[in-house]
Amino acid sequence: MSDFNIQVVPVTPFQQNCSLAWSKATMRGVVVDPGGDLPVIRGAVSRIGMTIDEIILTHGHIDHAGGAAELAAELGVKIVGPHEADRPLLERLELQARQYGMDDVRNVTPDRFLAEGETHEIAGETFQVFHCPGHSPGSVVLFSPVLRFAFMGDVLFQGSVGRTDLPGGSHEALIASIKTKLLPLGDDVAFLPGHGPASTLGEEKVSNPFLR
Repeated sequence: MSDFNIQVVPVTPFQQNCSLAWSKATMRGVVVDPGGDLPVIRGAVSRIGMTIDEIILTHGHIDHAGGAAELAAELGVKIVGPHEADRPLLERLELQARQYGMDDVRNVTPDRFLAEGETHEIAGETFQVFHCPGHSPGSVVLFSPVLRFAFMGDVLFQGSVGRTDLPGGSHEALIASIKTKLLPLGDDVAFLPGHGPASTLGEEKVSNPFLR
Protein backbone atom coordinates (compact mmCIF):
# COMPACT_ATOMS: atom_id res chain seq x y z
CA MET A 1 0.00 0.00 0.00
CA SER A 2 1.38 3.40 -1.02
CA ASP A 3 2.35 5.91 1.63
CA PHE A 4 1.72 8.78 -0.81
CA ASN A 5 -0.34 11.56 0.78
CA ILE A 6 -1.98 14.71 -0.57
CA GLN A 7 -3.51 17.72 1.14
CA VAL A 8 -5.24 20.45 -0.82
CA VAL A 9 -4.61 24.04 0.29
CA PRO A 10 -6.98 26.46 -1.51
CA VAL A 11 -5.18 29.74 -2.23
CA THR A 12 -5.74 33.14 -3.87
CA PRO A 13 -9.10 34.78 -4.58
CA PHE A 14 -9.45 32.19 -7.37
CA GLN A 15 -9.54 29.35 -4.76
CA GLN A 16 -6.85 27.46 -6.61
CA ASN A 17 -6.06 23.95 -5.41
CA CYS A 18 -2.45 24.26 -4.31
CA SER A 19 -1.50 20.80 -3.09
CA LEU A 20 1.07 19.30 -0.78
CA ALA A 21 2.19 15.78 -1.67
CA TRP A 22 4.46 13.81 0.62
CA SER A 23 5.65 10.36 1.62
CA LYS A 24 4.53 9.28 5.06
CA ALA A 25 7.69 7.17 5.35
CA THR A 26 10.11 10.05 4.78
CA MET A 27 7.84 13.08 5.46
CA ARG A 28 9.41 14.69 2.40
CA GLY A 29 7.53 15.96 -0.60
CA VAL A 30 6.55 18.83 -2.90
CA VAL A 31 4.28 21.82 -3.28
CA VAL A 32 2.27 21.80 -6.49
CA ASP A 33 1.11 25.19 -7.81
CA PRO A 34 1.76 27.62 -4.93
CA GLY A 35 -0.22 30.47 -6.47
CA GLY A 36 -0.16 32.74 -3.44
CA ASP A 37 -1.25 33.04 0.20
CA LEU A 38 2.13 31.73 1.28
CA PRO A 39 1.36 32.05 5.02
CA VAL A 40 -1.49 29.59 4.51
CA ILE A 41 0.81 27.18 2.66
CA ARG A 42 3.53 27.52 5.30
CA GLY A 43 0.98 26.80 8.03
CA ALA A 44 -0.19 23.62 6.30
CA VAL A 45 3.39 22.44 5.79
CA SER A 46 4.14 23.07 9.46
CA ARG A 47 1.05 21.21 10.68
CA ILE A 48 1.91 18.20 8.53
CA GLY A 49 5.54 18.30 9.65
CA MET A 50 6.84 17.68 6.14
CA THR A 51 10.00 18.89 4.41
CA ILE A 52 9.57 20.47 0.97
CA ASP A 53 12.05 19.19 -1.63
CA GLU A 54 10.81 21.15 -4.64
CA ILE A 55 8.01 23.16 -6.20
CA ILE A 56 6.12 21.86 -9.23
CA LEU A 57 4.09 24.04 -11.60
CA THR A 58 1.40 22.68 -13.92
CA HIS A 59 1.20 25.93 -15.90
CA GLY A 60 2.12 29.59 -15.86
CA HIS A 61 -1.02 31.45 -14.80
CA ILE A 62 -0.78 33.71 -11.78
CA ASP A 63 -3.14 31.75 -9.53
CA HIS A 64 -0.90 28.69 -9.92
CA ALA A 65 2.58 30.21 -10.09
CA GLY A 66 2.31 33.57 -8.34
CA GLY A 67 3.97 32.49 -5.08
CA ALA A 68 6.49 30.07 -6.53
CA ALA A 69 9.53 32.34 -6.78
CA GLU A 70 9.22 33.68 -3.23
CA LEU A 71 8.59 30.24 -1.75
CA ALA A 72 11.49 28.68 -3.66
CA ALA A 73 13.87 31.40 -2.47
CA GLU A 74 12.68 31.03 1.12
CA LEU A 75 13.03 27.24 1.17
CA GLY A 76 16.10 26.99 -1.05
CA VAL A 77 14.40 24.54 -3.42
CA LYS A 78 14.07 24.27 -7.19
CA ILE A 79 11.05 25.00 -9.36
CA VAL A 80 10.16 22.27 -11.86
CA GLY A 81 7.71 22.73 -14.71
CA PRO A 82 5.62 23.55 -16.55
CA HIS A 83 6.39 22.98 -20.24
CA GLU A 84 8.68 25.59 -21.77
CA ALA A 85 5.83 26.95 -23.92
CA ASP A 86 4.61 28.76 -20.79
CA ARG A 87 7.88 30.65 -20.34
CA PRO A 88 6.33 33.94 -21.63
CA LEU A 89 3.52 33.70 -19.05
CA LEU A 90 5.98 33.09 -16.21
CA GLU A 91 8.06 36.06 -17.31
CA ARG A 92 4.97 38.33 -17.07
CA LEU A 93 3.59 37.26 -13.70
CA GLU A 94 4.31 40.64 -12.12
CA LEU A 95 2.32 42.32 -14.90
CA GLN A 96 -0.54 39.86 -14.37
CA ALA A 97 -0.44 40.66 -10.65
CA ARG A 98 -0.91 44.38 -11.26
CA GLN A 99 -3.86 43.66 -13.53
CA TYR A 100 -5.55 41.56 -10.83
CA GLY A 101 -4.56 43.78 -7.90
CA MET A 102 -2.43 41.04 -6.32
CA ASP A 103 0.67 41.75 -4.24
CA ASP A 104 3.89 39.86 -3.49
CA VAL A 105 4.14 38.19 -6.89
CA ARG A 106 7.46 37.66 -8.68
CA ASN A 107 8.24 36.50 -12.17
CA VAL A 108 9.32 32.85 -12.28
CA THR A 109 12.29 31.23 -13.99
CA PRO A 110 11.96 27.46 -13.50
CA ASP A 111 15.10 25.48 -12.79
CA ARG A 112 13.80 22.84 -15.18
CA PHE A 113 10.93 22.68 -17.61
CA LEU A 114 9.01 19.46 -18.19
CA ALA A 115 8.46 17.80 -21.55
CA GLU A 116 6.13 15.20 -23.02
CA GLY A 117 7.29 11.65 -22.35
CA GLU A 118 9.48 12.45 -19.36
CA THR A 119 8.96 11.02 -15.89
CA HIS A 120 9.35 12.89 -12.63
CA GLU A 121 9.48 11.54 -9.09
CA ILE A 122 7.11 13.05 -6.53
CA ALA A 123 7.31 11.83 -2.93
CA GLY A 124 8.75 8.50 -3.98
CA GLU A 125 6.27 7.85 -6.81
CA THR A 126 7.00 8.07 -10.53
CA PHE A 127 4.76 10.39 -12.54
CA GLN A 128 4.56 10.56 -16.31
CA VAL A 129 4.50 14.00 -17.96
CA PHE A 130 1.84 14.85 -20.54
CA HIS A 131 2.04 18.18 -22.37
CA CYS A 132 -1.61 19.22 -22.71
CA PRO A 133 -1.86 22.66 -24.35
CA GLY A 134 -5.12 24.51 -24.73
CA HIS A 135 -5.78 26.26 -21.43
CA SER A 136 -2.23 27.59 -21.69
CA PRO A 137 0.46 26.72 -24.24
CA GLY A 138 2.61 24.92 -21.68
CA SER A 139 0.12 23.15 -19.42
CA VAL A 140 1.26 19.75 -18.16
CA VAL A 141 -0.55 16.87 -16.48
CA LEU A 142 1.39 14.57 -14.15
CA PHE A 143 0.10 10.98 -13.99
CA SER A 144 1.13 8.05 -11.79
CA PRO A 145 0.35 4.67 -13.40
CA VAL A 146 0.82 2.96 -10.04
CA LEU A 147 -1.40 5.29 -8.01
CA ARG A 148 -3.88 5.74 -10.90
CA PHE A 149 -3.86 9.43 -10.06
CA ALA A 150 -3.10 12.69 -11.90
CA PHE A 151 -2.34 16.28 -11.04
CA MET A 152 -4.54 17.89 -13.68
CA GLY A 153 -3.87 21.60 -13.41
CA ASP A 154 -6.56 23.52 -15.29
CA VAL A 155 -6.90 21.08 -18.19
CA LEU A 156 -9.99 19.20 -16.97
CA PHE A 157 -12.44 19.79 -14.12
CA GLN A 158 -15.42 18.03 -12.65
CA GLY A 159 -18.10 18.88 -15.21
CA SER A 160 -16.01 21.37 -17.15
CA VAL A 161 -12.69 22.09 -18.88
CA GLY A 162 -10.10 24.84 -18.66
CA ARG A 163 -11.01 28.22 -20.09
CA THR A 164 -9.41 28.96 -23.43
CA ASP A 165 -10.11 32.69 -23.85
CA LEU A 166 -6.81 33.73 -22.28
CA PRO A 167 -3.67 34.51 -24.36
CA GLY A 168 -2.33 31.36 -25.96
CA GLY A 169 -5.53 29.42 -25.34
CA SER A 170 -7.12 27.04 -27.85
CA HIS A 171 -10.33 25.11 -27.25
CA GLU A 172 -9.54 22.72 -30.09
CA ALA A 173 -6.08 21.95 -28.69
CA LEU A 174 -7.49 21.51 -25.18
CA ILE A 175 -10.16 19.01 -26.20
CA ALA A 176 -7.63 17.14 -28.35
CA SER A 177 -5.25 16.94 -25.38
CA ILE A 178 -7.98 15.50 -23.17
CA LYS A 179 -9.36 13.02 -25.68
CA THR A 180 -6.11 11.73 -27.16
CA LYS A 181 -3.77 11.82 -24.15
CA LEU A 182 -5.81 11.67 -20.94
CA LEU A 183 -9.00 9.67 -21.47
CA PRO A 184 -7.05 6.66 -22.82
CA LEU A 185 -5.28 6.40 -19.44
CA GLY A 186 -8.36 4.66 -18.05
CA ASP A 187 -11.75 5.31 -16.45
CA ASP A 188 -10.42 4.47 -13.00
CA VAL A 189 -7.88 7.31 -12.94
CA ALA A 190 -8.66 9.87 -10.24
CA PHE A 191 -7.47 13.43 -10.68
CA LEU A 192 -7.09 16.63 -8.73
CA PRO A 193 -7.95 19.67 -10.85
CA GLY A 194 -6.69 23.19 -10.31
CA HIS A 195 -10.06 24.31 -8.94
CA GLY A 196 -13.02 22.51 -7.42
CA PRO A 197 -13.49 18.88 -6.38
CA ALA A 198 -11.59 15.83 -7.54
CA SER A 199 -13.10 13.48 -10.11
CA THR A 200 -12.25 10.50 -12.31
CA LEU A 201 -11.64 10.26 -16.02
CA GLY A 202 -14.45 7.75 -16.31
CA GLU A 203 -16.96 10.08 -14.67
CA GLU A 204 -15.96 12.97 -16.92
CA LYS A 205 -16.09 10.82 -20.03
CA VAL A 206 -19.77 10.06 -19.48
CA SER A 207 -21.02 13.26 -17.81
CA ASN A 208 -18.83 16.19 -18.87
CA PRO A 209 -20.75 18.17 -21.51
CA PHE A 210 -17.53 19.46 -23.10
CA LEU A 211 -16.40 15.93 -23.94
CA ARG A 212 -19.50 14.80 -25.82
